[in-house]
Amino acid sequence: MEDTKQPVSSQPQDTAPMSVGGNRNAKNCPIGSDGVRDWSFGLFDCFGRCGLCCWATWCPCVVYGKNRQRLRSLRKQGTPLPGGGVRYDRHCCIFGALEITGYNLGMQIHTREQVRERYSIRGNSTEDCAMSLCCRPCALTQERREIELEENSF
Repeated sequence: MEDTKQPVSSQPQDTAPMSVGGNRNAKNCPIGSDGVRDWSFGLFDCFGRCGLCCWATWCPCVVYGKNRQRLRSLRKQGTPLPGGGVRYDRHCCIFGALEITGYNLGMQIHTREQVRERYSIRGNSTEDCAMSLCCRPCALTQERREIELEENSF
């Protein structure tokens, strides 16, 4: 009986690693020489999503909580959060409870900074503080829209 097997003449090659996550610059905003870009939507583009802007105005804790949940899913699992997250989670409740003291501002600034870092958006903590303090609904809406762009790219 003859051996019909052919000898191996080459080694297996590495394959490219699988990328996790969606497009973090879905609108193809220009990237500066410093490697950062502007927000995909301006601060006052919040009126382009009136329903979301109303939620951010009257129930900012809900929008904050869902932004945080969605961002965490993208960071940890590399995929959008099914159903967009729950309306009331512990972060929403903490944010709402701290409304009276104003300490929830620090929570929002931290999440805004995480959004900027994830999407390589130009800015700093001082600007994050000013935007969150002076126009919280617009800032929350801007953050949500940036997250949604990546989610929609899947």
